[in-house]
Amino acid sequence: MDVGVVSVAIVVLLVAVLVVLALLLGRLSQLGLGHAAAQGQLTKTLEDRLDAVSRRLNDGLTEQSRTTTTHLTALQERLAVIDAAQKNITELSTQVVGLQDILSNKQARGAFGEIQLKDLVEKALPPSAYEFQATLGNGKRADCVLKLAGPPGLIAVDAKFPLEGYAALRAAKSDAETTVAARAFAADLVKHLKDISERYIVAGETAEWAVMFLPSEAIYAELHTNFRAVIDESHRRRVAIVSPTTLWAVLFTIRSLLKDAKMREQAGLIQKEVEILLVDVRRVAERADNLEKHFSMAVKDVHELQISTDKVEKRAAKIGEVELDNPAVEEPTPAPQLKTGS
Repeated sequence: MDVGVVSVAIVVLLVAVLVVLALLLGRLSQLGLGHAAAQGQLTKTLEDRLDAVSRRLNDGLTEQSRTTTTHLTALQERLAVIDAAQKNITELSTQVVGLQDILSNKQARGAFGEIQLKDLVEKALPPSAYEFQATLGNGKRADCVLKLAGPPGLIAVDAKFPLEGYAALRAAKSDAETTVAARAFAADLVKHLKDISERYIVAGETAEWAVMFLPSEAIYAELHTNFRAVIDESHRRRVAIVSPTTLWAVLFTIRSLLKDAKMREQAGLIQKEVEILLVDVRRVAERADNLEKHFSMAVKDVHELQISTDKVEKRAAKIGEVELDNPAVEEPTPAPQLKTGS
């Protein structure tokens, strides 16, 4: 219930009570009941009842005010949530309109496709395996070139796509409009396939096939569902049509091929190093044989030296025995003395 309505009702009730009291007092005066004690008691009783009514009224107003404040706070919070949701919807609408603007402009659409292509390629392949905006030998610039060891060699990827025909096809209202839009869409795609085949397949420089990237799974599904002739033309032109999902699979296949090529290259390097290592091992074996021969000669020399030492020791022992058998040493003959005259 609204607080204003409750307040008005309470005020009306108080006025009615006061009017009744005034009439009662007037009636008592007319009847001559002017007894002071009775009048005082009646006045006190009326005042007590008025105080009680006032307290109940204040308590009710306080509780009603508290409840109303709580409800208003909750309402403000809900309004804030609704306001935030409204802002998100407005931003989303702006983004959708911006995306439509991008897809309706050929240059912006091409940049959109190139950005998505760049994001997929950079996540799947090492930097040495691709190049963006690469110029081929015929002077044509491809949106991306995937670098594989030949064969197949370089693979050119085009990120542009004819969206106008598809938009007209989706906007067709009748069967006649659908037929006309489908023919125009197929003609645009065939022309685009022809341009890719002539520009980005260069004999002796690129692979024998190129890639047309469609940054839309819906268009890719539409082609394979209702435009089989366009798919056959892409096979004849040697242009592979890929969507973001199928391009991801192609990129990881290329990544596996690059990994295998790198492993084969490393295997050849390892084999070469092993051959060099075998030469070093043979050289070490020869030097070990030479060292063994030197050790054998050293052992022989030491043995012969030991024999010579033994002989020297034996001869020295014999000499010592000879000296022990003749220990006496002849006394030297004294010199003659001269006689002096008497």
